[in-house]
Amino acid sequence: MLSHQHWAGAMLSEPQISRPELLAQWDVAFRLAPPPYLSVAFITKALAYHAQCTRAGGLPAQTRRALEQIASGKPVSTVPLSPTKVGTHYVREWNGRTYQVAAVAAGFEMDGRIWPSLSAIAKHITGTTWSGPRFFGLTKVRTAA
Repeated sequence: MLSHQHWAGAMLSEPQISRPELLAQWDVAFRLAPPPYLSVAFITKALAYHAQCTRAGGLPAQTRRALEQIASGKPVSTVPLSPTKVGTHYVREWNGRTYQVAAVAAGFEMDGRIWPSLSAIAKHITGTTWSGPRFFGLTKVRTAA
């Protein structure tokens, strides 16, 4: 059996791995039996993704905690998906005006109004759909390689 660490490379070099071998790899990777009737193609892709996540360090802790809360039955709307801490201030200048936003327990506050997300504020400011984190400079713009 291939080690989980070498799974993705082996998948590329051995495209015809048997179903029993895939199922054994699933058991090793996820520590549980796969759901019945999964296709070989799906199992292969899921195992390759899992191996890639393992090599890259997995999901960030904040994302893992949010997913665990959702899996335990907590409504998605009540799970904090953003690592933004209450009290954080964001400032952005747009078309000659400076906008100040504060993170509060209920969302984000700007001009005395509570907003559900930075994206909602960015759309209000610009009149068009924006990624709020990108608009406020929290994420870097990807460049083409």
